[in-house]
Amino acid sequence: MEEHIVRILDKKNLTHNVIRFRYEKPQGYTFIPGQATEVTVNKEGWKDKRNPFTFTCLTTDPFLEFSIKIYPEHKGVTNELSKLEIGDEIILHDVWGAIQYKGKGVFIAGGAGVTPFIAILRDLNVKDEIEGNTLLFANKTSDDIILKDEFEKMKGLNFINILSDEKNSEYDNGHITEEYLKSKINNFNQKFYVCGPPPMVEGVTKSLKNLGAGENAVVVEL
Repeated sequence: MEEHIVRILDKKNLTHNVIRFRYEKPQGYTFIPGQATEVTVNKEGWKDKRNPFTFTCLTTDPFLEFSIKIYPEHKGVTNELSKLEIGDEIILHDVWGAIQYKGKGVFIAGGAGVTPFIAILRDLNVKDEIEGNTLLFANKTSDDIILKDEFEKMKGLNFINILSDEKNSEYDNGHITEEYLKSKINNFNQKFYVCGPPPMVEGVTKSLKNLGAGENAVVVEL
């Protein structure tokens, strides 16, 4: 089993409850955009507690990056990570993950479920291959939209936001229902990438199949 101890290089708030961490990158350490690893805080009492996080950096970056939603009320790994400072250590484990780019399509994310898509979309953007892709991003409020400015600047990306708990003329309001998907997507013969809370993933996947998406057209995390 792979293990690497790495130090924090940088720490920055992306939203009120999402922190971007950058870490040392072990020599030869590789991943495919969309993949993840399990992270352990390198402190006594925490070395047996692992949480999976998706890489949000490019594979060519000289560092590893995670954009992590913090849950202080859980008193778990994310809360402990939020307390770490520059120079503190984490332990990285094996790389894994089923969400990988398989062709142009619609990325459907709920909250922090956007994280597997960040590296994929950044990679496509750098390669100038993002044209024809859509990001449909569901959040509670506009303050929850991770990397809003960056996604808006990706030329060719169709970036759609829907908010459940805030009415704002700039964004759609409500939830990603079957009717909503039908109103936003005119071609169900393409790839769909879905990530978010399990009930949302289940509901969206069912809706997509009802609307004509093929059995192998919907890519979700396993």
